[in-house]
Amino acid sequence: MGVPPSPRTTAAARLRTAVRLLLTFAWINLTSLLFAILIFAAMAITDVVETPIGRYDLLLIAGLAITAVLWATGYETTREVGVVFAFHLLGLVMELFKVQQGSWSYPDEGWSVVAGVPLYSGFMYAAVGSFICQAWRRFDLRVTDYRPVLMTILAAAAYLNFFTHHWIWDLRWVIAVAFLIEMRRTLVHYTVAERRFRMPLALAFVLIAFFLWIAENVATFLGAWQYPDQEAFWQAVHVGKLGSWALLVTLSFALVATLKQYEGSLYGHRGDKPSVTRIGQRKT
Repeated sequence: MGVPPSPRTTAAARLRTAVRLLLTFAWINLTSLLFAILIFAAMAITDVVETPIGRYDLLLIAGLAITAVLWATGYETTREVGVVFAFHLLGLVMELFKVQQGSWSYPDEGWSVVAGVPLYSGFMYAAVGSFICQAWRRFDLRVTDYRPVLMTILAAAAYLNFFTHHWIWDLRWVIAVAFLIEMRRTLVHYTVAERRFRMPLALAFVLIAFFLWIAENVATFLGAWQYPDQEAFWQAVHVGKLGSWALLVTLSFALVATLKQYEGSLYGHRGDKPSVTRIGQRKT
C-alpha cells in the first residue's frame, strides 16, 4: 500500500488548483472584454494626446474600426455583431433622451454629435453586449430554469422605465423585485479549466453591474462624459448607479439569450450537478 498524502500536501494541491482556476477565470474574462478594453484604451489615448480631429469623432472612427477588425478576424461572429449593434442603438436612443433631460452631458465638441450626444457613446453599451457574447462562448455558458419570454418582458420594462420615470412613478424597485422572483431558481453554468461551475443568474447581473460601475468611474475620470455633480471637479459616480446598471444588463442578456436560443445553445441540463466536476463526468 502506498503512503497516503499528508494533510499539508493535500491543502497545497487544493490551493494550487484554486489559484489555477482563478487565473484561468480572470484570463477568460479579460479575453471576453477585448472590445471594452480597446474602447477604453481609445478614451485614455484621446484624453492625453492632441488629435487632428475632434475627440468624439476619433472615438467614433475607433469604435467602427474595432468592430470591423474583430468581425473580420472572426473574434466576433456576424450574429454577435448584430446583437452588439442592436444594443448600440438601444443605448444611443437612451443617451439622446437622457442628455436632453440633463441626466449627464458630454463636455467636448465634434462633428458626430447629435442633440448633444456623440455617436460613439453607443459603443459603450455595445461593449456590454460584446462581453456577454464573448463570455457565453468562451465559458460555454448555459442557463437552467430560464424563461425567455418573461425575462424579455421584464428587461423591456426596465429599459422603458429609464424613460418613463421622468413623468410617472419610478418603478425600478418593483421591476427589480419581479426579476428576483422570476430568477429565484435560475442558474448560469460555466466552464473554467475543464470544470463546470454555477452561480445564480441574479448574482451574475450584480457582479457585471459592479464592474460596469467601476468602468463608469474610469470613463468619467477620462472625461468621456460627466454627471452634473462632476462639472466643477471629478468625483466618484454615486453607488446607486449599480442598480441602474444591473437592470440595463438584463436587456443585453435577454438579447444575447434570444440569439443563443436560436442557435440552440441557451439551456443546460436541468439535472446538472455543476460545482467541481470535470466535463463529461457527473457526481454520484
